[in-house]
This record gives sequence, C-alpha cells and structure tokens, in this order.
Amino acid sequence: MTDDKKKTLIVNMTDNLKTLRVRLGMSQSDLAKVIGVNRHTVMNIETRRSEMTWPIFLALVLLFIKNEETNKLLNVLEIYTDELNEFIKQGDNK
Repeated sequence: MTDDKKKTLIVNMTDNLKTLRVRLGMSQSDLAKVIGVNRHTVMNIETRRSEMTWPIFLALVLLFIKNEETNKLLNVLEIYTDELNEFIKQGDNK
C-alpha cells in the first residue's frame, strides 16, 4: 500500500473519528484507553492539531470493525477499503 493511499485513509478516519467514537458512546478518554494513547492525543487528532499515525489508524480500524454500530460505516466512509483489507491479511511484502 502506497504512502499516498495510507494518507487518504488516515484523512478519512480523521474526518470521521468523532462521529465514529460517539456512535460507540465513548468519550475521548474511553477511546484513548482502548487504543493505548492519552486523551490529549485523541483530542489533538479530532481537532486536527496533530496528524494521526498509521499505528493509531490501524488500532482504530480494528476497534471500529469489531463493533456493529460502526462496522458498516467504515466502508461507506471509505476508511476500510478492499485494498486495506488485503494489506491487513497479507502485510505489505512488496
């Protein structure tokens, strides 16, 4: 997966992070605990003061695909694409 495609997925997640978090009834602190960061990291990503990293993106994808409230939205919001699915299944061995 190219860096440009990763950036696009990260932008799509950033644009929709608050909506997805709220759909799960989670506060910024709750989400931060689940993905292993502090609340300020989540807050800074949501307010675009900081860019989301690829490891944080992957942690969020795993969280959101495991929840019925957010799973289907990931495809609609172009966050969980077929290409990302293949990347996760096979790794980026190219």
